[in-house]
Amino acid sequence: MRWVGFLGLVALSECLVTIPLTKIKSMRESLREKDLLKDYLQQNPYSHAYKFFRKQQGVTIEPMRNYLDLYYVGTISIGTPPQEFKVIFDTGSADLWVPSIYCSSPACFTHQTFNPGKSSTFQGTRRPIQLQYASGSMTGVLGYDSVRIGDLVNKVQAFGLSQTESSKSLEYGAFDGILGLSYPTLALQGTTPVFDNMWKQGLISEKLFAFYLSTNTEKGSVVMFGGVDHSYYKGELKWVPVTRQGYWQITVDSISMNGKVVACHGSCQAIVDTGTSLLIGPNYPVFNILKTINAQATSTGEYIVSCNAISALPDIIFTINGVAYPVPASAYIRKDWPDICYSNFDNSSGSGSLWVLGDVFLRLYFTVFDRANDRIGLAPAVA
Repeated sequence: MRWVGFLGLVALSECLVTIPLTKIKSMRESLREKDLLKDYLQQNPYSHAYKFFRKQQGVTIEPMRNYLDLYYVGTISIGTPPQEFKVIFDTGSADLWVPSIYCSSPACFTHQTFNPGKSSTFQGTRRPIQLQYASGSMTGVLGYDSVRIGDLVNKVQAFGLSQTESSKSLEYGAFDGILGLSYPTLALQGTTPVFDNMWKQGLISEKLFAFYLSTNTEKGSVVMFGGVDHSYYKGELKWVPVTRQGYWQITVDSISMNGKVVACHGSCQAIVDTGTSLLIGPNYPVFNILKTINAQATSTGEYIVSCNAISALPDIIFTINGVAYPVPASAYIRKDWPDICYSNFDNSSGSGSLWVLGDVFLRLYFTVFDRANDRIGLAPAVA
């Protein structure tokens, strides 16, 4: 299963491409006001733009438009001349797809659609494709065209053109498609993912990318390709080996509160996933955490927590490769209007025994995905 929360390129030989992102008003509030939240969460259990320009010497910057607090969205373009799309940069999947003019689903009428007839570089195929996500699915056909991210243009890039898109998550989502950044073993057979094509075509100088997910809308968030901007984190990067090359999967030593292990006894496996908004884990361990913080279930499938608990509850410590990564109550509890607080932990049978470290965790820690050395780097993100 591919994880997503709701939830390339002109060659530059020594380039670091930075894609800024920002966040705006809560989608939960909008859906709750329209009495649509329960249906949305049932379709999408893993759910969770104004342009911002940040000049950095030696970094190529692409202004991005982001939307909502459920996911981070950036802009890419496909074709010649370019057709723009808002996509989730998702480390929990490997394929790129966008809606097409051949799509008849309601989701396609509310989003940008790709028109192959308007691109002089498009190469069509008759190969049907189907992609299944936790938050929905798409069917369509495979095509090839130039894909632009920032100043990079990836030529003859495989991507999906949707013909059907299921679920309200895709219909109401503030994004058009998804750009996967996991290992190519998860990609459609016989295709090369966007990041791997960047490397093969010599567009980036280092075989890595990185994310800074900001909680401050004015500063914005970024995804970087081919290098790391050290101004986005404090201290030194701590490296964690990838245990399985599919998802970005690592070993978590333990999860504890006040020095007591509350989950992940004797270690567990976790996926580091920018396409998932919450902290997700197996049923029993998550229920144990929810019980510890005195969270109460609601009819929407969410868990309410006393807002006073934000200042009273201790950090939850994720120990990874011997290093402690605190997640404060202000991160694992979110405050929505009007003064109602919810847990950012969720349980799902779909995850099996795996944990998913989504945006709740990644907002706290700048994250480097190093394909050259099959490792993940973590460091405290700047405020």
